[in-house]
Amino acid sequence: MSLQLFIGNKNYSSWSMRPWVLLTQAGIPFEEVMVRFDAFDADSTFKQTVGAINPVGKVPVLIDDGFAVWDTLAIAEYLAERFPEKRLWPADARARARARSVCAEMHSGFGALRNHCAMNIEASLPEVGRIVWRDQAGVRADVARLEAMWTELLAEHGGPLLFGDFSIADAYFAPVCSRLRTYALPVSPTVAAYVDRVLALPGVQAWVQQALTEHDFVAMDEPYRASR
Repeated sequence: MSLQLFIGNKNYSSWSMRPWVLLTQAGIPFEEVMVRFDAFDADSTFKQTVGAINPVGKVPVLIDDGFAVWDTLAIAEYLAERFPEKRLWPADARARARARSVCAEMHSGFGALRNHCAMNIEASLPEVGRIVWRDQAGVRADVARLEAMWTELLAEHGGPLLFGDFSIADAYFAPVCSRLRTYALPVSPTVAAYVDRVLALPGVQAWVQQALTEHDFVAMDEPYRASR
């Protein structure tokens, strides 16, 4: 079986990061195909390239022997079924349902955090974070929800990760951990320790180190900074 994963820029693409980290941390071999974010217009190179394999024209896209799976949750579910021995979801049925619930919540929610704290691995933006934290009640509410969710799950399952061992849920929240670090948003010691553990995972470290080598300024993803 030959897997390909189409992704966007590692520095900016939080959705691409999730299945890439999942595959890498789980030790599932795959070929990476990076499609640079140039623009999202219909005639852009990005849209033309990705649109040829995914009618939605977005990344990530997983290709398994010519069969395309898009949307991060669909990819995660496909990999869990394709590689049951990897135990990508928790073994316990209720824990598995809860893990799916929190991933779905991330998938459809936390809009304020995503909109005001865009993914940017190579940047350190505590000054932007302070302004966002002061002015954006929605961001404060999103972080409060993360605090409650993560604290409860860590206590219930004993850590070190959300459901004990590494799972899809940790891959799903890895970009959130990166955002919290980039913008230095205030969190409790319990949550800060979880963020540190996630960012130290080999799969996450591999993504971060490769993101740092891109040196590719994409203006549409950095409205708060000037081109260098």
